[in-house]
Amino acid sequence: MPHTPQVSASTAARPSSTRLRAVRAFAARPAVRIGALLAAVGISVWNVDRIPDLSLLPAVVGLLPFVIGKYVGCPLRWHALSASGRTRRWHLRAYAESEILGLMSPWHAGADLWRIHRLETVGVRRTPAVAEVALDRFVGAVGLVVAVLLTGVAMPPMVAAVALGGAAVVVGAAVVVGRRKPELLDRWPRPTPKVFALGVLLSIGYQITIVGFLVGAIHAVGDSVSTLQLLAVFGASQIAGALPGIHGASPREGALVAGLAAIGVSWSAALGAVALTALLTWVPALLAGGTSLVLRWRGGRAVGAAA
Repeated sequence: MPHTPQVSASTAARPSSTRLRAVRAFAARPAVRIGALLAAVGISVWNVDRIPDLSLLPAVVGLLPFVIGKYVGCPLRWHALSASGRTRRWHLRAYAESEILGLMSPWHAGADLWRIHRLETVGVRRTPAVAEVALDRFVGAVGLVVAVLLTGVAMPPMVAAVALGGAAVVVGAAVVVGRRKPELLDRWPRPTPKVFALGVLLSIGYQITIVGFLVGAIHAVGDSVSTLQLLAVFGASQIAGALPGIHGASPREGALVAGLAAIGVSWSAALGAVALTALLTWVPALLAGGTSLVLRWRGGRAVGAAA
């Protein structure tokens, strides 16, 4: 019988790995990164340019606590949950850097990928790094749900279903891994109840700053809204964030506009407020994350030149 050559798994995997390397090389080009950044910022600027009677002061006042929640509270939550042994300063810088990539990518996925990458550069293996970032995201989602429940506002059934479903998936995955691969479970972060509670509290604080930011943006375009109603609308809009889209023109922003209109905000004000928040979000991202990335890039070039 003629001999049939056998194709090994490694040989079959080469085309896919080659394509992956090609995609990474393409994405790593400075022109591609700059182009993606300009396109994302341009969408936000284009939307804001169509806002009538804009007053920036209320939006800027709302932006300040948001910056603290986003670039201080969230990194401190990550640091509290992390088992990497890195300092608070390291987490602050890595988180700020990740936000630029997150704003440029669908699902904000670039932020998580960058954080995983930064963990790997300091010696954390891939599985624990992914588990750590996933845990941080999960605690953030728990904080969102708790923040809505604390207001006494009826949570939309879809939001509650997704939250409970996410928790069930995490618990189910942990049980399966614990039974079939107990050695992998040992690498996953296991926060104490105190640390978990701290993470949830920091997440609640962050959600409050987002609502304050939205209130300021709505006032900036000449309208007003009930904060409690806004919190419920914001929670519901997070479901649409599961769909891909570019910052400033994603399903999440569309759902938020529709939710604001449903609670009495005019369509023009709703569109203007959401567009304004999308644009102003770039300011701290570029100042904090952009500065850190530039310094890292220059430091890397200096080390390469010295070598």
